[in-house]
Amino acid sequence: MLRSESPIAVKRWLTFATGLVECLCFAGAVFGWASLVFVLKTEGYFSSLCVNTTGLNGTQVLDCSGQDEQFSLVFTIASFVNNFLTIPNGFLFDRFGTTVARVFGIFLYTMGTLLVAFSSSALSNLLFPAISFLSVGGIMFLMTNMQVGNLFGSYRSTVITLYSGAFDSSSALFLIIKLLHESGVSLLVSFLFLSACSIIHLLRTFFLLPRNIIPYPLPEYYTYGITCGEAKRASCTVQTNGNQENAAEKTPINTTSHVTKEKSLRECVLSWFFLWHVVWLSVMQLRHYLFIGTLNPTLNRLALGEQSLVSKYINAFAITQLCGVLCAPWNGVIMDRLKGKPRAAGESEQEADLRASVLSLFLTALQCFLFSVCASTPYLPLQYFTFILQVLNRSFLYGGNAAFISVAFPSCHFGKVYGLVMGLSALFSLLQYPCFALVKGVLSGDPLYVNITLSLLSLLAFIHPLSVYLHCRRLASQRTKSEAVSS
Repeated sequence: MLRSESPIAVKRWLTFATGLVECLCFAGAVFGWASLVFVLKTEGYFSSLCVNTTGLNGTQVLDCSGQDEQFSLVFTIASFVNNFLTIPNGFLFDRFGTTVARVFGIFLYTMGTLLVAFSSSALSNLLFPAISFLSVGGIMFLMTNMQVGNLFGSYRSTVITLYSGAFDSSSALFLIIKLLHESGVSLLVSFLFLSACSIIHLLRTFFLLPRNIIPYPLPEYYTYGITCGEAKRASCTVQTNGNQENAAEKTPINTTSHVTKEKSLRECVLSWFFLWHVVWLSVMQLRHYLFIGTLNPTLNRLALGEQSLVSKYINAFAITQLCGVLCAPWNGVIMDRLKGKPRAAGESEQEADLRASVLSLFLTALQCFLFSVCASTPYLPLQYFTFILQVLNRSFLYGGNAAFISVAFPSCHFGKVYGLVMGLSALFSLLQYPCFALVKGVLSGDPLYVNITLSLLSLLAFIHPLSVYLHCRRLASQRTKSEAVSS
């Protein structure tokens, strides 16, 4: 038995390790936008939008607010499609399986890297489709890798949160490109190298991932990939033969073995849990997107235009993003520890999960409020602490988002609910561009009032953990009354 299991175990660990590297090095690169903007400004992208203006003392000053606005628009569109297209991408993944979804994602990612590679200051508008393609391709990498957690049983949540953290940390890729650019390596060479890496993504797709979806719970002797081990293993599906698909592989990631009467998708979407969770995610995500999209001009303002100082802070921001893979599992640990406590009499597993999620939701909202206050303070050295709070909160935000959806809604609707939550939050995130335009056009470049408004708006996120807490208290009260009546 050990002899036959060993190759399968090795393959699973190889799948896990390569998936972690893929998420860490490629998937969320677009969120390192501040580092890439620094390089693009050096190369003169959108420089035609810089105009000479007269300063307070009568001197000529170069005003590049129009250039900053275009860069902000590029990131706004990319961050929007990153979330909104999660809905059709989720259906594509569920309907056609891992191989089709990944080939589509790899195609988009490769197109994005090629467009950046062959763009120039004269072709600055190529950044709009390029960064959007990178964004959508990257989220497809994450989506198709999260199912790898199903291969590891009791460590499933740990694997998923690690991948989510690696996705956050991959924003440091653009820092590496920035440092290489300062050493003389052109954008053309860097992005052509990223394009060539698509060969590795394709090889991993066909050899280390299933054609369809990894089932959960995992069938005994389950294997995957082009080569399938011993023929006697009933759960093995020859991935190259479309007529021998294993029905278990079509099971969604969050399917359980228990058959119960579940809520319909309509009931889930019309519930208060869904509404407040969308608000919880939307207000915090908007704060993060606006912070990343405007970081470069903000640092320019606080550093009084000293580019060496701006570069130093952008490097510090990108380095802190690497810690996302370390911060992400903390949220899962908090929830797992609380779920491990003895249940009250008559308390169901779902109720225990909801009770355990309250602290996670509250801490995430508190982190965002503190991060927003620090980001609103016009004191340059404080931004180091802002960077730390930002990466910690972002890691908690997306890990907590998936975790709450998995416990609050039926597992058969996980993909659809997740896609709808991300899609609706994407619509809300479009407000980042009007916010930037407001700073530029109405407030004469002073973002203080916009930042204060966003800080106050982030207080709405506290309603969600409060509503879950009150729901848990109400259930506990109902159990107490039922016990009193029965006794």
